[in-house]
Formats: sequence, structure tokens, C-alpha cells
Amino acid sequence: MRCFPLLFLAIAGVSLVACKPAAPEAAPTTADTEAVAPVSPAPAPETPPPVAATAEGAAPAAVAADTQASFAGYGDMKLGSTVDEAKAAWGGELNGKPSEGSTCYYLTPKWVKKASDFAFMAEDGKFVRYDVGTDKEAAPGGGKVGMTVDELQKLYGNALQSSPHKYVEGGQYLSIAASGVAPSKLVFETDAAGKVTAWRVGLTPQVDYVEGCS
Repeated sequence: MRCFPLLFLAIAGVSLVACKPAAPEAAPTTADTEAVAPVSPAPAPETPPPVAATAEGAAPAAVAADTQASFAGYGDMKLGSTVDEAKAAWGGELNGKPSEGSTCYYLTPKWVKKASDFAFMAEDGKFVRYDVGTDKEAAPGGGKVGMTVDELQKLYGNALQSSPHKYVEGGQYLSIAASGVAPSKLVFETDAAGKVTAWRVGLTPQVDYVEGCS
């Protein structure tokens, strides 16, 4: 008995199965899409900008908020202006006049009890310096009467130049020159214990007058 027809039919059946088109894949549902949707990563936190470094030894530019003192003058009074211009800028009464034979003298507001506490120096008809001997006023940069030498040096970035006091043994003069403002300088005086007793701002050479107008 021949089996060829059966073999032929079997082969044909296999061919039909192999050639049957595959069923189309079902389109993904909304739920499926949401399930496989990629999740965006959370944004990285912003990095704060770097803080600018201050050069070591540089004098602070900021001026204390409780003072009108600056390297250029006091308030609207500008170093180098005439006495009349300085008086007009002050806007109040200033007492003082030169003694006979002298061109240097101090002007003080009428409320000042001691000229050593607060006074303006005039020489040759110009406003050239101001002196402070009280802790009620702050110098340019924040220095005050009563501060120690260490506190001052820290405040001014170790930029203060030291020299011995002419009359106080162990005392010092601590000074710093203005930069690009005026030919002026800030000078602190300290006692033997290293505490500030007075300070002044003025043009050179008047700011270096140790005895004031004396």
C-alpha cells in the first residue's frame, strides 16, 4: 500500500499552517501607555554661586552705617574744601577761629563739650582733617574708640601700619591710607593697654600732626 498521498497531505498541511498570517498585535491601551511612560528625573538643586574671596590684607570698602565719616571728608564736608564751603556743607553753627599768628585752628559744633571728642581742623583757609575721641562715632571701615589692636587689625584685614606713639609708652599709631579717594589717611591712637583712645582722618601732612594745631 502506497503512503505518498498521505505524506503529500501532511506536507501541505504544514505549509498551510506556516503560511497563515499572524494575528495583528492589539494597540496599547491608555493604561498601558501610562504604565510604561518614562518618568522624568527630578531637576537637580541649583548650586549657589561661589562667594567672592577677599584679598588678604585689603582694607574693607564698606563704611559703618552709624557714621558719616569717610576718607573724602565728613558727611557733605569734603577735605580740601574752603572753610566757608565746609561750614555751608555742615549747615549748623561751628565755633572756632585762628589765634594770632597761626593759620591752623579747630572748628567745633556748639553741642561739643570737649574739642578732643569731635572737631574739624582748618589750615590755610581749608578744611583738612577731623578728629574723634568718642565711641559715638565710627571711623571709615568701622573702627571705634575702645577697640583693641587685635580687633582693629582683624577689621581692616591686617592692613594697618603700626608705629610707636610719641607720648604714650607702649602706645601705637595705626594708620591706613585711602585708595583712589583722596590723598588722605586714617590714623588710630592707642594707649599702653592696646585700646583705641582717638582717631582722625585727614589730608597729608596735616593728618600726621601729632599735637594737632599746637
